[in-house]
Amino acid sequence: MNITKQQKLISILGVGIAILSITRTITSNGDLTSAVTISQALGFAVPIGLAGLAGIWSERAGVVNIGLEGMMILGTFGAGWAGYQWGAWAGLVAGVVFGGLGGLLLAVASVSFGVDQIIAGTAINLLATGLTKFLAILLFTDAPGGGQAQSPPITGEIPTITINAIADPLIALHDKGLFFISDTAGLLSGLFFQLSLLTVITALLFIGTAWLLWRTRFGLRLRSAGENPWAADSLGVKVTTYKYMAVTISGLLAGLGGAYLSIASTIYRNGQTAGRGFIGLATMIFGNWRPGGTGAGAIMFGYIDTLRLIDSDNKNVRGLILIGALVVLLIAVFLLRSARRSTGIGFALLGAVLVGAFLVASNFPPEVAQVAPYITTLLVLATASQNLRPPAADGAPFRKGESH
Repeated sequence: MNITKQQKLISILGVGIAILSITRTITSNGDLTSAVTISQALGFAVPIGLAGLAGIWSERAGVVNIGLEGMMILGTFGAGWAGYQWGAWAGLVAGVVFGGLGGLLLAVASVSFGVDQIIAGTAINLLATGLTKFLAILLFTDAPGGGQAQSPPITGEIPTITINAIADPLIALHDKGLFFISDTAGLLSGLFFQLSLLTVITALLFIGTAWLLWRTRFGLRLRSAGENPWAADSLGVKVTTYKYMAVTISGLLAGLGGAYLSIASTIYRNGQTAGRGFIGLATMIFGNWRPGGTGAGAIMFGYIDTLRLIDSDNKNVRGLILIGALVVLLIAVFLLRSARRSTGIGFALLGAVLVGAFLVASNFPPEVAQVAPYITTLLVLATASQNLRPPAADGAPFRKGESH
């Protein structure tokens, strides 16, 4: 029997909710699926998701964008510089523009001048770090409320959205503690509870990217530049133009992610991105260079970050250990049924260790939650690497008229 993608997605969501529900029941921790947790997790996922989405645009056109971190840094600075003078919305626009300039710089270096894409991206990261520190000292030191490493507070705010008619009944159902049903209600309620408008915009950008790149002629031509630019060039596709557009859009999206960080914290600070550009690259690979999987990876990072930050009695980290154990054991069963016995046995042993740790220890250091998403990403890449397929010409230099 053939299983459609929709059926697979529903099955995965059902299993995921069941795991959360089992964990919530065993640990008696309603925070795992509460509206507040889900709403905050989506907010934390926004900058990582935008970085991953930026990576998709660039790499689908065949340009490896290691410079996402630098473009996000430019976005944080742009938002802080414009935001304290003209408000949050002006800061948002400035952050996007600053990030776009970083993307354009990468396009000029790698597409026009043929600079190695890894070297060009690394240079942008270094340039953005040094430039923003210099400009912060120059522009913020004497500004009221500013300093050598931070901007004055950003004025105004981006509004949040709550649909009480939907959220309140779902929250009430979540509070009843019914297995699976209440947890499903809690997860859904978070979609309508105190969502930043930027979170909604990010979701629309993911949907728009999926439609534009895989359902339009423009997207087909852009992806052809990343799969076989020489064949595309022979058919009249303006490969260089599409690469320029893709990498610049990549910078715009990364800048938006950086701007979100400054606006959400109401201030720009040096080092504010904290490596989220690189985490975005990891989510892009996690998602197989597609928006859906990339968004799921970003939400995973955001969910774990949220549970770590709101963990007042160490229940959340302990719950994460059990969630991880159940997921690993489930992967082990799948691998064993797929005749990948050695890998399956390894996962089964890891799952048993996590279950043992959950049963023996009542407290875990918060650092466990910090490394959890990275370990999860490595496990996914280890098990699904044979199914991951980057664009065929990703990172390959291109010159118009040259043959491959």
